[in-house]
Amino acid sequence: MFGQSSLGSTSTNRMNDFEVVAPPEDSVSALEFSPATVQQNFLIAASWDSSVRCWEIEQTGKTVPKSMKTMGGPVLDVCWSDDGTKIFIASEKQVKIWDLASDQQMQIAAHEAPTLKFWDARSPNPMLAINLPERCYCADIDYPMAVVGTAGRNLIIYSLENSPTEIKRQESPLKYQHRTISIFRDKKKAPTGYALGGIEGRVGIQYVNPLNPKDNFTFKCHRSSGSAGFQDIYAVNDIAFHPIHGTLVTVGSDGTFSFWDKDARAKLKSSETVDQSITKCSFNANGQIFAYAVGYDWSR
Repeated sequence: MFGQSSLGSTSTNRMNDFEVVAPPEDSVSALEFSPATVQQNFLIAASWDSSVRCWEIEQTGKTVPKSMKTMGGPVLDVCWSDDGTKIFIASEKQVKIWDLASDQQMQIAAHEAPTLKFWDARSPNPMLAINLPERCYCADIDYPMAVVGTAGRNLIIYSLENSPTEIKRQESPLKYQHRTISIFRDKKKAPTGYALGGIEGRVGIQYVNPLNPKDNFTFKCHRSSGSAGFQDIYAVNDIAFHPIHGTLVTVGSDGTFSFWDKDARAKLKSSETVDQSITKCSFNANGQIFAYAVGYDWSR
């Protein structure tokens, strides 16, 4: 259903989840909870309706709309500053910073493909610009690691300590286009690898420096039995890791989310199917709240 989006539930709400008040009017392109430095739980969502919306999530599950900004075009990504006082917004080849205290926004970056740029918000010029082999389809950062996935099934890993430096370039373990990357940490809370989701209903678990090559593996997900023995295969739209336990959740175009234990290589739980694709997901800082966005994703 184009032009409608919901966060956390659908109109039927068979899982008894809480739907946010005043959701976006189009599909959600990014979804992020506030960092641990903020005492309350705030949720921001970017949408193809050109809006960025912020809600406070109360302990009862009640959602309170707090603020909204409208950009000049679809918003492709958002993220919080580490101290939770600002939001970075990507739209129309620009990055803007939204100061929540003053409610003012200011452009801090401009972009063109295919490049990777690093910025200091205090300067109008990038600190570093890196030419990529192809267009960037997905990326994630968890200091001191960054991973960029481009067209052509390229994966590039960077170390951000001192000056950003490429440390490894890999070919995707997936056969088809990747769509999402999420970095995971080891038991010492150090970034050590990443999960890669693609359009083929499959996830790849990749360690940057595996102790054993067999530590890297792929698994099938977001598939259903079709007619005459064929499978219906759906895209993996987003992946998030639990901040405490390290388990992961995948959401897909089949309208489900599933929880997985990558170490045991086992599925823990799957949701019921909602009436549209699930486009994005996020855990809050202590892992007690899980949010997901339901909407059209152009997959069919």
